[in-house]
Formats: sequence, structure tokens, C-alpha cells
Amino acid sequence: MNINPFDILKNAQKIQEQMASMQERIGSIVVTGSAGGGMAQVDMNGRMEVLAVRIAPEAVNSEDIPLLQDLIKAAFTDAMDKVKERLQSEFGAMAGGLGINPGMLGF
Repeated sequence: MNINPFDILKNAQKIQEQMASMQERIGSIVVTGSAGGGMAQVDMNGRMEVLAVRIAPEAVNSEDIPLLQDLIKAAFTDAMDKVKERLQSEFGAMAGGLGINPGMLGF
């Protein structure tokens, strides 16, 4: 078996370029998770960073603070699930084509 070191370097460079492209695309993914029929919403990007939290005025009442906390938690979880789904659909095939288990990339 004859292995050309230049082919290995060329493939490594290609993988690096694809990973850089993937990182850029991940940052541009934005999803909105919601709970309570939209009373609480969380915007999150592909890097799992929370961009915004919105709470409907009707959700706020001093007696409802535990409910509000649960809604925010549920909206955050919904947003994380949606990010994982998008990452899997957009990058799962690419990762598989590179011989990388998509689970290794966190999705």
C-alpha cells in the first residue's frame, strides 16, 4: 500500500476548511423556543447562546413567578432541541461524509 503524504495533507486542509465553514454556519443559525402558547420565548443561536428572552405581559403576576420560571426553562429547552435538530439536519451528512460520528460534534 502506497500512501502519498501530500494527499493526507490535502485532505487535512479540506477538512479544516469544511470545519471553518461549519463553525461560521453554526453561528448564523437562529431558532426560537417557546412555551406556554408563546407566553415565554427564547432566541438561541447554533452555538447555544441565548440571544433574547421575551415574556408576554399576561404571564407576569407576582403569584405566577414559579410558573414564569418553568416557562423560561421550557422555552430554553425547546430552543436547544431545535438547535440540535438544525445542526443534525445541516451537518449530519457532512460529518458522516468525513467519517465523523455526528455525536462527536455535539449533535
